[in-house]
Amino acid sequence: MQTVIHSLPVLLLGAVKTLQITAISVFIGCILGLIAGLSRLSLNRFLSFLATCYVDFFRGTPLLVQIVIIYFGIPQILRDFQDYLVHTYGITPVFENIPVFLAAVIACSLNSGAYIAEIFRAGVQSIEKGQMEAARSLGMTHGQAMRYVILPQAFKRVIPPLGNEFIAMLKDTSLLSVIGFEELFRRGQLIVGATYQAFQIYLTVAFIYLVMVVSFSRLVDYLERRLKTGD
Repeated sequence: MQTVIHSLPVLLLGAVKTLQITAISVFIGCILGLIAGLSRLSLNRFLSFLATCYVDFFRGTPLLVQIVIIYFGIPQILRDFQDYLVHTYGITPVFENIPVFLAAVIACSLNSGAYIAEIFRAGVQSIEKGQMEAARSLGMTHGQAMRYVILPQAFKRVIPPLGNEFIAMLKDTSLLSVIGFEELFRRGQLIVGATYQAFQIYLTVAFIYLVMVVSFSRLVDYLERRLKTGD
């Protein structure tokens, strides 16, 4: 028990890192997801194809594999290209490695964006077609109708699933320990390596995750009730 008490401040700092990377990744993921979701609905086949490829890849492969590719794989390709430039043109090498935090943000954001794209796509498609037709009959362009009529209603409907995506990403950040990013789980691993108190530390880590997830779940439930009340 004493080990847990002494380790608690370090674990709580790890929890802050977990919340930080989750918030940043889901925020960027919302931007990517909105673009990809609308692109999938676009009449432009090329845009729709690109968005579909992005969504299928990041939803169809494990986040762990994506993290490893971004942190270990992409730097290798860049280093090989840099070596080619050095030997061919004598350019001074400038690239070394991707910082752990940046790799974590990129991997989690791209993964989150793919799932959020489907959330936004489903949200837009859930709006009755008559809404678009009514907006167009008032003289709005397709873009104006989407911006002022469809998207405001869709945003209201996608808040609950966006909350669920935040919770899922909150738990998935534990996979970042594979590249040494010191979020909650990684800090727990380091403490276990130093104290050999695996059961106590990992149980504490699980409890901290539980508190964060349950707290945010209650917030999502509250928002969902408020939105239903406002309908």
